Parts: sequence; structure tokens; C-alpha cells
Amino acid sequence: MKFLKIFIAPTDEDYYLSPPRDAHEHGAGPCKAPAFPNPKRGVTMFAADQDRRALFRRPASKKTQISLVPEPARAFRLPLEQGALPPRIADFIATHELPSPCLVVDVDIVEHNYVSMTRALPLAHVYYAVKANPAEEIIARLARLGANFDTASPGEIDLCLELGISPSRISYGNTIKKQADIAYAYQQGVRLFAFDSEAELNKIAQSAPGAKVFCRILVESEGAEWPLSRKFGCTPDMALELLLKARQSGLDAYGVSFHVGSQQTRLEQWDRAIAQVAKLFARTQGRGLELRMVNLGGGFPSRYCASVHPLEDYAKAVIEAMVRHFGASIPEMILEPGRSLVGDAGVIQSEVVLVAKKDARNDKRWVYLDIGKFSGLVETMDEAIKYRFLTPHDGGATGPVAIAGPTCDSADILYEKAPYELPLALAAGDRVLILSTGAYTTTYASVNFNGFSPLEAICI
Repeated sequence: MKFLKIFIAPTDEDYYLSPPRDAHEHGAGPCKAPAFPNPKRGVTMFAADQDRRALFRRPASKKTQISLVPEPARAFRLPLEQGALPPRIADFIATHELPSPCLVVDVDIVEHNYVSMTRALPLAHVYYAVKANPAEEIIARLARLGANFDTASPGEIDLCLELGISPSRISYGNTIKKQADIAYAYQQGVRLFAFDSEAELNKIAQSAPGAKVFCRILVESEGAEWPLSRKFGCTPDMALELLLKARQSGLDAYGVSFHVGSQQTRLEQWDRAIAQVAKLFARTQGRGLELRMVNLGGGFPSRYCASVHPLEDYAKAVIEAMVRHFGASIPEMILEPGRSLVGDAGVIQSEVVLVAKKDARNDKRWVYLDIGKFSGLVETMDEAIKYRFLTPHDGGATGPVAIAGPTCDSADILYEKAPYELPLALAAGDRVLILSTGAYTTTYASVNFNGFSPLEAICI
């Protein structure tokens, strides 16, 4: 994964207030999107004398400190609907020659999404899921805003620490950790750990004495476009005994976590999960253990082909469930959003490599892009996440397509069953924009499969 750092000095006209409106209010059909930006005007990348005073540089040293001092509040340029093409990204793509494929992320939208979440759920502590997109610009911006960070590995912990983030703001939320990695995190000052099995609990007790721990339980994930069931979590019955053992082992049995699945579209799943957690709290209390925290995980969505509920609906469902099941004794709450903060903030520019037919009697075309499953679009596995596409020919006649990547692997097919249609005029060399790709793309890209370079990324 390569990150190209781009800093654009804003002018007064670069920002305006435009509160996002939920996409489903506009009645847009699946995979419909705003117009493609104007063609590029021949501006060379890495030039130092851009009209908008852009300064380009390669990744900073790992020891580079990024200021965590909060910046003054300001208005941002936002799309008129969630998941549409962000105006700043449209302008940037239209005025710069970019490598292809390339992800462009508008960090202002990340900030907007974070602030919106903290306002909608003011009682919750937000731990950004670093795995969603670990770009330094994103981590630093969220740190300045007061976010905490959910990490999955020593590498992600180091990234946060190197940016000057206190270990007290870091959670080691992966339930599958090497003992040496637990010890390393503890040595670095991390004191919050997740577990979901006795063996993992024993490792934490040995290598992170006195640490806070929370146990992840299994919950339903129907309605999630990217389910997270089976691999993570244990039954509430097992969690009860494990939390009691955590206390006996000298650990701080802090609470319980769950995850209703990524890109969860059913609001009622939070109520069902919280009901299980509340019962577990009551059972542990009956055994003399007072739990203090509920980690609600992630699951809040980005906008892909299908419209989604606005954030306010999700927040309302969470708060109502907490009040319904905990009454006036609501415990501390942690959220671990990733996709919902960065997904809609990113757009991938790609190029059509080939448009071909397999049968003269079949109108279905195969559109091959220069990006596929192995270069960042892994979440198209089983056609789970359905991205929206923009082309220079939108508005013209369309026809059915299968969409695939460029590698010599038959698994590198993005969509074959889903009813995608793209313009009949689409041809090799055309640039295609893939919307809402700010999450789980750069981090999934292979290093050099078939000799293709990792996905480039630019933060503006």
C-alpha cells in the first residue's frame, strides 16, 4: 500500500455548509450516481506550482509527528446525498493526472462523519477501527478531534503511537493475538484488550497483568452485507465464566462487546444484541461481578448501491435499546466505527482495460478494469459489497455487464450475478470512478500479485 500525501491550501471559496441528505430520500435507483467530473486539464502530478497551491510529497518518516492540537471548526464541501461524488474529490480528479488505479480520500468528510457520530451518540466513546483505512492523515485528524483507536496488531498500535497518540486511547480489539504481541502492546502502555476464549484470556493474564479486558459474545448478523459471525465471539454462557475467571486472574473485567456485522442494514439487530448483553450483565452481577462497559462494535454503514438509513436512525435504535434493557443504569459505551467514517469519503479512479463479449448471441459484455479483488476490492467477494460506478458516458444507452479485474486469476471477478448495467459507449481507456471506496480497499490490496503495484492512495 502506498500513500501519497497531498496538502491543499484552502481558500475561502473552498468550503461551504451543505448538510448531507440521506440518499434514500431522493429516490435514486441502485447504482445511480451524479455526473462524472470534467475531463482532466493536463495538470501534472507532483508539480509544485499548482493554481490551488498544492504541495505534494512522499510518505513522511515514521518518526514524523503530526500535530494533535484541535483545529477551529469549519464548514466543509459535502455531496448533496450520502455516498455521492464528493465535490473536492471531483475537483481534484478533474485537475490532476493521477496514477490508475488510485484512491482519493477527502479527510474533511471523515471529520464530518466523526463529528456527526459523536453528536448523535454523545454518551459513547468512539474508537476508530484503524484497519478500515490507516492513512496517517486520517488518524491524525481523528486524534485532533478526540477520537480513540481500535487496533488489530502491533503495526497499528505503532502507527498510533508514532503519531503522538497516548496508549490510553488505544484498544487492542483483536481477539486473536500472539502472546508476544500482547506483551509488546502492554509494554507500550496499552491497557485495554479484547478476548473471546479461555486460551486468549490466559495469555492476557500472563502478559498484561491488571489490564482491562472485555469479552466478545456471539450475536446475530442477519442484514449485514459483510457478516462477522462464527469466527469471533463466544456464547453468553461461556462469557459469564470467562469474565469471572478474568477477575480471579487479577484482570479488570471491564465489560462485554459484540458486533452485529459490517454494513448492517437492520436497525433491530442492535436491540437483539443489547438485550443479550443486559442479561449477561445481570447474571454477572448475581455472581458478584459488576461490569461497567458495553462495546457495541461497528456495523454503521456507508452508502453503496442500496440506500441505507441515516445515522440518526441508527443512533436512535442504539439509545432506545440501551434504555429499554438497562433502564437508568446505562453503562459506559464504546463504538468502533470504521466503514461509516471513511467509506463515503473515498473514491477510486480506475481505467477500463478491455470491453469484450463471450458470445455473439449474448448482449452481456465483460468490462475489465485495472483494479480487482487482489488490488483493493476484496469486499466484492461473493458480490457482497456492491459499489456504484461513474463513467464519462453516463446518461447514454446502457446494457448488462459482468465486471472483472485485470489479473490472470479466474477468481478476479467483481460482479457477474448482480444486475449491473454500464453505458454501451464504454471503451478501453475510459476512466471509471468507484464511489464509497474509502474503507477496506488499500488495506486489502496485495503487494505485487501478477506484478501489479499496490493501490495508490491520496488524502486531500
